[in-house]
Amino acid sequence: MAEFIIDGGVCLRGEVMSSGNKNAALPLLACCLLTDQPMTLHNVPSIRDVHTMIELLKSLGASVEWEEPNTVHVHAASLHSCALDPILCKDIRASILLAGPLLAREGMVTLPPPGGDVIGRRRIDTHFLALKALGAEVDINGRFDLHARHLVGADIMLDEASVTGTENAIMAAVLSKGETVIRNAASEPHVQDLCRCLNMMGAQIRHIGSNTLKIRGVSKLNGVEFTVGADNIEVTSFIVLSALRGDGVWIRNASPEHLGMTRLILSRLGISFESRGPDVFVPGDQTLQVEMDLDGAIPKIDDNPWPAFPADAMSLAVVAATQVNGTVLIHEKMFESRLYFVDKLISMGARIVLCDPHRCIVQGPNRLHGELVQSPDIRAGVALVIAALCANGQSHISNVQQIDRGYERFDDKLRALGAKIERR
Repeated sequence: MAEFIIDGGVCLRGEVMSSGNKNAALPLLACCLLTDQPMTLHNVPSIRDVHTMIELLKSLGASVEWEEPNTVHVHAASLHSCALDPILCKDIRASILLAGPLLAREGMVTLPPPGGDVIGRRRIDTHFLALKALGAEVDINGRFDLHARHLVGADIMLDEASVTGTENAIMAAVLSKGETVIRNAASEPHVQDLCRCLNMMGAQIRHIGSNTLKIRGVSKLNGVEFTVGADNIEVTSFIVLSALRGDGVWIRNASPEHLGMTRLILSRLGISFESRGPDVFVPGDQTLQVEMDLDGAIPKIDDNPWPAFPADAMSLAVVAATQVNGTVLIHEKMFESRLYFVDKLISMGARIVLCDPHRCIVQGPNRLHGELVQSPDIRAGVALVIAALCANGQSHISNVQQIDRGYERFDDKLRALGAKIERR
C-alpha cells in the first residue's frame, strides 16, 4: 500500500488551484450514455474514481479519450453491453449512476452491487423505487436486473434526499414520455451541474437547485461541451488546513457561492475565510476559539442535506475541532461508521470522546504528535493528513490510494504550499 510520510509543524503559504468536483464528474460521465453524439467534459479531476468510471464506460462500448490533462471526450455512438463489470463496480459506488442512463437508452441494465467507502450502510433502495415509478421492473438475485419496455413520466416522492438517487431519477426521466416531478430531490452543486449539462443537451428540467424538479421528457439528446464546477469538499479541506497551519493561502477557482453554510459552520470554530471573486483567501494567524451557543451551551456541528453542512465535510470538522480552544459536539447523522476514524486521532493525542456511532465530543486545542495510521476512506484520510501536518514529529499514513480516489494530486498541491510530505 502507498503511504504518505509527513513532517508536521510547517507553516503553509501560497496558492492552490481547486480541482473539478468528483461528485459532479461521475454523474456527468454517466450522462454521456444518454446520447449517441460526442460529449466533451472540461475540468474533470484525474482521480481513481473517475478512471474507474471511464473504464466502465469503455466496457459498455463507449469511446473515451483524455484530450488534455483534465478534458475527457466521450462518444457512445453505440453500446455492445448493458451488463456492468462486477470487478470494476466493487471499486466505485458511483457505478450505480449508470442504471438510469442505460435503462433510458437501452431499456435494460445488469448492475452488480456497488462498492465505495466503508462508512456504514449506504441504502440504494431510493434508486430503484424512483426507477420503478418510471416503469422499470427490478429483479434481485445477487445483482440487480432492470428492464423497461417504456419509461413514462411520474410524480415521484423520494424517500430520502439521496444525491445519486436523485441523479439516477433525473437521467432516466429526461428521455421518458411525458412529465416527471421529483420531490424531496437533492440539490447539491453537483446535482445542479448535471441538470445544467442535460439542459444544454436538450433536456427540459425546471427549478434546478430546488428540492422539487419538473422534467419534460424529450425523444433525443445532443452532444455538448461542459465544464465541471469546483469541488466544494476539496476547497473546504484546504480552508480548514490553511486556517490551522497557514500564513495566508489562496484557493483559486473555488466557487465561493457554494460555501455559505461552510462559512457559517466553520465560524463556530473561529475559522474564517474571504471570498474574492472566484477565489477564496484564508488569512493566517486566526483566533481559533469555539463560539458558544447564546445560552452558554456547548455548540453542535451536524450535517444535513444541501444547503446544510455536507456529510463529506464532517471528518474535516472533527480534525479542526482538535486544534480549536473549546469543546464542541459533532453529530454525523448519515453514516454510522464515518466517525470510527477518531481512534486514530486519539492515538495522535486528540481529546475525543466517541459517544456512539454518530456523535463525538472534541475538546481542544490538542498538541498532536506523529503516528503510524491508516486511511480508512477518502474523507477520513484527508482529515488524518491535516492532523499530521498539525502534529509535532513525523507521521506515516498508509492506504493513501483511498485519498487518491477523491483528491487530485493532493500531495503535490500540499508540497506547493510548503508542506513536507513524501509519497512512498
